[in-house]
Amino acid sequence: MPIIKLPYRYLEELSGIDRDTIIKEIPMIGADIERYEEESFDVEFFPDRPDLFSAEGVSRAMRGFMGLESGLPEYSTEPSGLSFEIEPGLEDIRPYLGSAVIRGLSFNNESIECLMGLQESLHWAVGRGRVKVAIGVHDLDKVKPPFKYFASPKSRTFVPLDKDELMTLDEILEKHPKGVDYAHIVQDFDRYPLITDSEDNVLSFPPIINGELTKVTEVTKNILLDCTGTDERAVMTAVKIICSALAQAGGKIESIEVNGVSMPSLAPKVRDVKLSECRELLGIDIDIIEMAQLLKKMRFGAEPVDKEILKVFVPCYRADILHDWDIFEDVAKAYGYENIDSLLPPTSTIGHENPVNRIMGTARTIMAGTGYLEMMPFTLSNERVMYSNMQRKKPDYTLYVKHPISEEQTLVRTDILPLLMETLRNNQHRELPQRLFSTGDVIEDEKTFQKLAGVTMHTEADFSEIYAVVDLFMREADLEYRVEESDDPAFLDGRRGDIYVENKKIGSFGEIHPQVIVNFEMAEPVAGFEIDLRVMNR
Repeated sequence: MPIIKLPYRYLEELSGIDRDTIIKEIPMIGADIERYEEESFDVEFFPDRPDLFSAEGVSRAMRGFMGLESGLPEYSTEPSGLSFEIEPGLEDIRPYLGSAVIRGLSFNNESIECLMGLQESLHWAVGRGRVKVAIGVHDLDKVKPPFKYFASPKSRTFVPLDKDELMTLDEILEKHPKGVDYAHIVQDFDRYPLITDSEDNVLSFPPIINGELTKVTEVTKNILLDCTGTDERAVMTAVKIICSALAQAGGKIESIEVNGVSMPSLAPKVRDVKLSECRELLGIDIDIIEMAQLLKKMRFGAEPVDKEILKVFVPCYRADILHDWDIFEDVAKAYGYENIDSLLPPTSTIGHENPVNRIMGTARTIMAGTGYLEMMPFTLSNERVMYSNMQRKKPDYTLYVKHPISEEQTLVRTDILPLLMETLRNNQHRELPQRLFSTGDVIEDEKTFQKLAGVTMHTEADFSEIYAVVDLFMREADLEYRVEESDDPAFLDGRRGDIYVENKKIGSFGEIHPQVIVNFEMAEPVAGFEIDLRVMNR
């Protein structure tokens, strides 16, 4: 989760609230204070609230929570008269662009640092490491409209941010720190995204780096914002969050024409919610007027339709409101969790261990005894990790997420071994050997059950080593088994086996196929196994 640096002086200036009160009350809006510094303090917010990833966003929320302002912040936009043209050729590279103009800003070191911090936090939380969204912030007065977004030849040169020499786009990917970090996003394309002005000055090479020409400094007054990406909704979410933050800092938002479409729209979304559902979920006794007041405290607009229905106006920057219950959560925050009575349940029972927990507990104990380290990978994954990288065919029973918020989490896992491979890839910088295992739920044919998987990675990881681990596990679990030749393409031919108990296949193991290792961007040998734990429920 992102750690946000909040300068005391700047936050007090924006909010009109003293630092001691802010420190005392900020946990009540969903924050954990990580550390205190002489001039600032660091706060951790959940990734579902990117609107709080800046001093401006925090001050807006705190002013409502402390009763200094109430209701929906209103953001008006005036036409800037400026335009962006998106040329053909970006459809398969980075097709979407969102933009806005913000005028009348007054920057200092603290506000610039907060803006840059917001930009990088949004790259992580909304942009998924700049893959879905990358943000450019430019000094508007240093360039001349109209602007153009197009697919450029790799030989194009410009001076990237924090450099003083011309570099080609390929040189930037090879030599600039940001280029090295994010080259993987664009390096496979024949052309690269580029933004220029009417005089062919380069503003940005998204999603890599801005140009030095448009660097924001303390003398910058007017901003041109560009957000490019592969997900239109995520792009516009980033635009709205940055525009509303800079409006909180005193900026005037102006719209811009992008291929003839005026943006951004900072209008709120409207939802009708039920008082009875809110009361039942939270267990608090409030009426429709009180509910409206509590939501206004959290910076929503709220108008009672009748005694049961409340019309709620959701601010443009609240990308986390996907369900009525998200609104009810803010009602609870405004009401105060400490004010909700704690009650014992009306009935009492004698509990016993769930058989599933017993089985997984036994598996964990055995694997821990082998020296393997337990991991807890996500239950959501995607086709690339789960099947393509593993050289496996996607089964018909795969269960997909209906409205995924990320390309990385589009389906519910059917296996655990691919996720351990992904964990190894992300930890290649750690010392070897690495031996990991995980137990947990998988879903096949809409049925949930448990599997166990393990991997070992080091220079001598092989079939014999992983066979010994499987044999130890099966003996300790008191399971008689046999091994037959396997055809699982995730493993190397001749160094793989299927595990059978009572003529039923319950797992497989072997040396991971070299192509699978390459697919996960690794170089060391890996061996692994996966077992269906239903075999232990006998």
